[in-house]
Amino acid sequence: MRFERHRLVYLDPARWDGILAAYPALHAIPMVVDWVGSGRPLIARRPICDDMAGRVPLGLPLPPSLGKQRLAFAVQPDAIVSDALPPLLSDALREAPAAWQATIAALVVLDPETRCFGSLAWEHLTGLPYLSETSDLDLVWRVSKADAAARLVTALARIDAAAPMRLDGEIVTPKGLAVQWRELAFAAPELLTKAADGNCMIARAKLFA
Repeated sequence: MRFERHRLVYLDPARWDGILAAYPALHAIPMVVDWVGSGRPLIARRPICDDMAGRVPLGLPLPPSLGKQRLAFAVQPDAIVSDALPPLLSDALREAPAAWQATIAALVVLDPETRCFGSLAWEHLTGLPYLSETSDLDLVWRVSKADAAARLVTALARIDAAAPMRLDGEIVTPKGLAVQWRELAFAAPELLTKAADGNCMIARAKLFA
């Protein structure tokens, strides 16, 4: 079982203690011990060589107060209760700083289905303080055609020029290939794309083929 990037994964609270048993040092962090019981998700990550076969690779990004560590877990598939897309930007709006509100409003008007990950998403999902004065706004857009992606990138450049924070984000194709919107804005013939199984370069003309 493998999830697409940024997918949120909710675990069975009854299984969490057993999962943590493989990571004794984490028992000293109450926030981690209580994480799943508090209804908080983990997030899909790429597999690494240390992951056991048949396990699902997940990550748990801790807030800045705990050093912004990203913990890596590999869980049995039957420990998973549900999964979900990252939150809609419109749903996370209330957690955003006041200075971000106008920019977010413009982004939601541009595409009501815009989703967020990163600091804003985790503050929205957990109620914990993830945002700081240097936080970026990390976004995901799902786009099905090249011309729609071009229009989106043009509009994003206008919004970004007036934004008080850096707008980072990925445009995701129907095949699950993700490309940074800033990279797509340039005329390079090849693009770096990301997927659940790794990164690759692809010809711009084939991105939506």
